[in-house]
Amino acid sequence: MILYPAIDLKDGQCVRLLHGDMEKATVFGDDPAAQAAAFEAAGCEWVHLVDLNGAFAGKPVNAAAVEAILAHINVPAQLGGGIRDMATIERWLEGGLARVILGTVAVENPDLVRQAAKAFPGKVAVGLDARNGKVATKGWATETDIMVTDLARTFEDAGVAAIIYTDIMRDGAMGGPNIDATAALGQAVTIPVIASGGVSSLPDLIALRDTGVIAGAISGRAIYDGVLDLSAALSALKK
Repeated sequence: MILYPAIDLKDGQCVRLLHGDMEKATVFGDDPAAQAAAFEAAGCEWVHLVDLNGAFAGKPVNAAAVEAILAHINVPAQLGGGIRDMATIERWLEGGLARVILGTVAVENPDLVRQAAKAFPGKVAVGLDARNGKVATKGWATETDIMVTDLARTFEDAGVAAIIYTDIMRDGAMGGPNIDATAALGQAVTIPVIASGGVSSLPDLIALRDTGVIAGAISGRAIYDGVLDLSAALSALKK
């Protein structure tokens, strides 16, 4: 199982939100590129990036910060937030991103997901963010009546590289991930599932790994707070 350290970008800074609320942001640093380089130096195989402003604006906002990160690291990076058309997808992938994450458009324009996944094999992931099992879009501000598992299954034959499942009510709360829901999704689809939201300890990571159906886990606040020892986590996941 791969650990993806998260760099959430708001106004060019590294932040973490509580329950996805932009008004409840904690700033952890003003040099995202240096943070990404530190994650690589620690042994991380990937870096997970989110353009928080972009998720609300519907277009890239923290492009300069993302570009600086890509210029400072050699490990692959994936990005979500504000990626809602083919031109943006192409621009990011040609600019050095290893994978784009499509969230809102997975609900509003699933054909774009299929088109992009076909055009860029292995480079398109779907981000499914849920509150009480139902998908939320536009930076988690808009709730739908679509169940996560139902939507995930519609992409089974699309060729997407991964599904990133975030339980919004666990995100940034340091209360542990929703292991049952994430494992259920992992069992329901053949697409690799990456857990996000509330991953805050080594036991969390081991529990996710031991489900046998979860391919990766994203963690942010716990790493920044020092609650999750990055070296110990990476070592444990390689065993």
